[in-house]
Amino acid sequence: MSTPVLSVRDLVVEIPTRHGILRPVDHVSYDIHAGEILGVVGESGAGKSMTGNAVIGLLDPPARITVGQILLSGEPVHALKGEKLRRLRGKRMAMIFQDPLTSLNPLLTVGEQLEETILEHMNVSQAEARRRAVAQLEEVGIPAAEARIGSYPHEFSGGMRQRVVIALALCAEPELVIADEPTTALDVSVQAQIIALLKRLCRERGVAVMLVTHDMGVIAEAADRVAVMYAGRLAELGPVREVLTRAHHPYTAGLMASTPLASQGRKRLVQIPGAMPRLGNLPQGCAFHPRCDRAQDVCRRDPGPTLDAYRGRAACWFPLNTEEKAAT
Repeated sequence: MSTPVLSVRDLVVEIPTRHGILRPVDHVSYDIHAGEILGVVGESGAGKSMTGNAVIGLLDPPARITVGQILLSGEPVHALKGEKLRRLRGKRMAMIFQDPLTSLNPLLTVGEQLEETILEHMNVSQAEARRRAVAQLEEVGIPAAEARIGSYPHEFSGGMRQRVVIALALCAEPELVIADEPTTALDVSVQAQIIALLKRLCRERGVAVMLVTHDMGVIAEAADRVAVMYAGRLAELGPVREVLTRAHHPYTAGLMASTPLASQGRKRLVQIPGAMPRLGNLPQGCAFHPRCDRAQDVCRRDPGPTLDAYRGRAACWFPLNTEEKAAT
């Protein structure tokens, strides 16, 4: 198999506080190949966005990577800082944020922002940068791109602004794109358009995409594989159809059961009891055991088997939909 565009190996992110060390990302490992969309899903606080920020080098101090590696096409990038990291971002990896208004400069036209990025990372003339900026807007579905290139961000609708942000992320032809909740602020019909756009661009350009979301519907529609996170750890990792139809981890099964489609015919949505524990107050053993109806003594005393991206699928002592059980 070809070298993955992104390889995350045993990644640990820690935040020192006066009350102790918090670990929002706890020994996470996965790969993303060219042309593949990996969906990273979980409740708020699961560590999804923190993992994406660690990959692209946007951790806010005092958060820091303490263990593990991040490889971009086989090259270690987790230790890069300063100018080397700045040159990497935008050119080889890019990020699409949840709110396009926080990603775009309100004082510059969208054309100026696209051209600035293209000129920074590609050896082209000003005229060629403008031509590429117009072509990029056309590719993401901005109507009358030649005329709209001189417009400011506030002159676009929410869906059109998100298309501009996608164009900005892709204009320097990166290998990896991290999309952090890119459809949350949009209505359902626009969400579907943005998902279709990401899938098409991923397929046509061979870009690897890490899609961070809490929406299982977005995962089902867009992702090729899914990584389910809980309390900083990977709970389950596998092909999206297999994970969504035959979940091995009880947490994944709970997420699926709580969707409106799975709760049809009921007066209330099915929900997972309790709430995700705070990072500073994680229970002994498996972090999910206080909310799990399958928990046994071993779950309360041992964190559980470590999920291996190559051999295992669920970090659970008593997985669902399988005859295999970890030794206790």
